[in-house]
Amino acid sequence: TKRIGFQERTKEAIQNAVKTPRTIDMNLVNAQQARRVLDRLVGFELSPVLWRKVKPSLSAGRVQSVAVRILVEREREIFAHVPQSSYHTTATFVMSDGHTLKGEVSKRFEKREEAEAFLRSCMGASFEIKNVEKKPATRTPAPPFTTSTLQQEASRKLGFSVTQTMSIAQRLYEAGLITYMRTDSTNLADVAIRTAAAHIVENMGKEYHKVRTYKTKTKGAQEAHEAIRPTYLSNQTIEGTAQEKKLYDLIWKRTIASQMADAQLERTNIVISANGVAQDFVSTAEVVVFDGFLKVYAESTDDEVAETEVATLPRVNVGETLRAKDMQSKERWSQKPVRYSEAALVRKLEELGIGRPSTYAPTISTIQQRGYVVKENREGTPRKYNLLTLTSKDVVLSEKEEIAGAEKNKLFPTDIGMLVTDFLLEHFEEVMSYDFTASVEKQFDDIAEGALQWQEVISDFYKPFNVKVKDVMENSQKNTGERILGVDPKSGKTVSVRVGRFGPMAQIGDTQDENDKPQYSSLRHGQHIETITLEEALALFELPRHIGEYEGKEVVIGIGRFGPYIRHNSVFTSLKKGEDDPYTITLETAIERIEAKRKADSEKLIKEFAEDVDMKILNGRWGPYISFGKSNVKIPKGTDVADLTYEKCKALCDEALKDAGDKKTKSKATSTTKSKSSKVATKKTK
Repeated sequence: TKRIGFQERTKEAIQNAVKTPRTIDMNLVNAQQARRVLDRLVGFELSPVLWRKVKPSLSAGRVQSVAVRILVEREREIFAHVPQSSYHTTATFVMSDGHTLKGEVSKRFEKREEAEAFLRSCMGASFEIKNVEKKPATRTPAPPFTTSTLQQEASRKLGFSVTQTMSIAQRLYEAGLITYMRTDSTNLADVAIRTAAAHIVENMGKEYHKVRTYKTKTKGAQEAHEAIRPTYLSNQTIEGTAQEKKLYDLIWKRTIASQMADAQLERTNIVISANGVAQDFVSTAEVVVFDGFLKVYAESTDDEVAETEVATLPRVNVGETLRAKDMQSKERWSQKPVRYSEAALVRKLEELGIGRPSTYAPTISTIQQRGYVVKENREGTPRKYNLLTLTSKDVVLSEKEEIAGAEKNKLFPTDIGMLVTDFLLEHFEEVMSYDFTASVEKQFDDIAEGALQWQEVISDFYKPFNVKVKDVMENSQKNTGERILGVDPKSGKTVSVRVGRFGPMAQIGDTQDENDKPQYSSLRHGQHIETITLEEALALFELPRHIGEYEGKEVVIGIGRFGPYIRHNSVFTSLKKGEDDPYTITLETAIERIEAKRKADSEKLIKEFAEDVDMKILNGRWGPYISFGKSNVKIPKGTDVADLTYEKCKALCDEALKDAGDKKTKSKATSTTKSKSSKVATKKTK
């Protein structure tokens, strides 16, 4: 049996592959087999342990559990972070020709008194340019895309999720527009290098071209593969959806830029000082002298706001005097560790040697589907800070407010994700080890090269692992992450938090007390069983809240089976998700929600009947329908709703109920027949 291989879906590539088939490499088959067997052994053995010892319906995996561990460890770093404040001093200086120059003090003052003293020392001071230093700098283009770097850049520049990027790339590949999108190689074919050179020289000039060959740094990378590039670089644009066009444009620009000249920059540092002032001000700028590859493409980072920042500075001379126009010290706080985005997690997995290009997207998708991780935006919280401003007479202190800690599209581990990670680290430390997961990938590479027997690798892992699984199953305690917070001052009962059947929850009382059942309440969004306080837990039991009266009836806020609600005059109104907090919503907002529901309901009602109050014609999402008790009945197409009488509606409802009954009877009969057939087949088999 022969195998053909091609990396792009074009006529030429496939014809060439058919002309040069190869025999199947059993070493590669064995490596793939070993990877699949090991992944199933870990998943199938560990998951039942989690069902028994933590919570039903959980899962574990060789790569997914380690990915969750990365996020959990970062979250705990954030929990442990204690913000430290300091004062950052900046100033705007005016030159003799009217140009302005912004500078900042590199030293951060730890105390307000220090910042205040420094500003006072600047009062009336004569500033001058002490030093001007210019340094040439070079910026080199990034290599062509691999699976990992494509996922990261599409996330930063286009806002695509990892799964979304791979889905769009798959469509582009199937259409023959790009080369294969699962690769860890940065190589480009000779034809791509020649085509890129011709395009660059023709459209931008010889000075913009530079031939580059890239070597992949990833361990075990398959150098025979190519980087992700357009199949035909001469096609700068394509037909397709807006998302396909955006991703193709990104790939095209990155490929072209990789064959372009370096960008030449000039970095300028200007030092501004004054007699009697202890600290210098520094003004820095980076000017692009020759744009080179930046003419086409600039690589993003996780932290930057703008893609390329090109600053300009006025002409300055050493010894030139300046006038301080504005000067202030602003209170700043030390930054907590940054949570991972999908792109950042992909980069971290790649750095640790965990997983392969084809596994990043399904891994990140799986840990979200399992409820171990959520990807979401978090609004910041108001924070007050001090601002010291230097005036002509004194230093003025004012208190300002800002929104701090806002995050967008970041990965947050859930309580269950943390609990599972802790359990696996306690009992299966080797499987959760970064070194083990990376070393297994190295063993798979060795199997692919024929240096190791795959059965031996699996056997060496499985024998001790299986013994450990049995031991944990038999001897370990069930782990719910329970934490005792204290005592409820009203009842004197114990207050605790843990992960329950439906997620993290708080509890007042003991389940062992048969005469007095405990009270339960789910934790609020953003609360963790590790960090919640006694006061925060007790506040969860304040619902239902009686927040006032409207139209002589009480307005009550509560949380039910379908989420937070307002109850007024025996009518329930849902709170707006993401906007209304059941613990803080005011009477005014509640009234707005009640009136909005009334308006929506009035617009929904088309006709009601005096013969039966349960029979109504309502306007739904897909048009009018009949509501009869707990049943909703479709109105046949072409029917004029105005002509529908009570008798006609009743007939439609009766017919619909009869059809439903007939289908149910038929389904039951079919099921019985299948069951009998199965029994007969079993007898014959026996």
